Amino acid sequence: MSRGLWTIAPGPAESVLHAHDDVAMRTCPFVGTEAIASGAVSPRTLKSGYERVYRNVYAPKGHLLTPADKAVAAWMWSGRQATVAGLSAAALHGTQWIDAKRPAEVYRKNGKPVAGILIHRDELFDDEHQVISGIAVTTPPRTAFDLGRRRGRTMAVVYSDALANATGLMPAAVHPLLGRHPGVRGLRQLRNVLELMDGGAESPQETRTRLVLIDACLPKPETQIRVGRWRIDMGYREFKVGVEYDGEQHWTDPRRRNHDIDRHVDLAARGWIIIRVSADMLRFRRHVIVERTCAALLAAGAEWPVIARILGESAA
Repeated sequence: MSRGLWTIAPGPAESVLHAHDDVAMRTCPFVGTEAIASGAVSPRTLKSGYERVYRNVYAPKGHLLTPADKAVAAWMWSGRQATVAGLSAAALHGTQWIDAKRPAEVYRKNGKPVAGILIHRDELFDDEHQVISGIAVTTPPRTAFDLGRRRGRTMAVVYSDALANATGLMPAAVHPLLGRHPGVRGLRQLRNVLELMDGGAESPQETRTRLVLIDACLPKPETQIRVGRWRIDMGYREFKVGVEYDGEQHWTDPRRRNHDIDRHVDLAARGWIIIRVSADMLRFRRHVIVERTCAALLAAGAEWPVIARILGESAA
């Protein structure tokens, strides 16, 4: 993939374009009538061995459909005429952390609503969609333009971060679309999302942790800071204060825990203070994340007024 030109090499969708391919039929959605016509499957086998995803689109029984699978299936349902959009487009661009339970999304001018597919009818300019393995998909800038306007700023930033992480998308590539579509809903939020978007986030929880710091009026932290052979999720390089979200494996996997101990000892020897964030802190005790980060910054010599405001008398 060439990120700057938004051209995509053949990807996971490519094999599903040939319904007669038996391997593809065992693993990917396919058009039922095409499979029967080609002789790849009989009507009886289609009924017994496969289940309908959408009208005339099937997948093997028991196969857990990924967001990318759903995207391809919805495109096939449209007669290969729709443009894959939203989270489905993000999935085909390689974005991770998309809930497989979410409906597929497409742009389609005509046709009635259908269960399991979210149909958008907004205007798409010619340079706002591209072809990935034969499938029309909104470009990364247009996909970010759509996702960043969704209700709920936190999830909008999560989606935008994940898309940027997968594609290398920068906010500057999205800004021209704001002037091109001045009347659409959610532009105010989108402007804020683009200010916050950071492809350095490597999980939704890293995005949420970063937003906790920003919402406390601390400066936006740098992401993926290189220190020797290590990378720190986010932090303030000038003061050698890092903040890291530790998922469950960091606490329960002995090998991971031993690795973390060695890592933190080495970072401490280099003068770094690391604030570790757990799921419980992120959900119920966000003030602890902020206070510990401020205390570490204060000890490192930061004199930002926001630190005094947050820590109160203890900052004196």
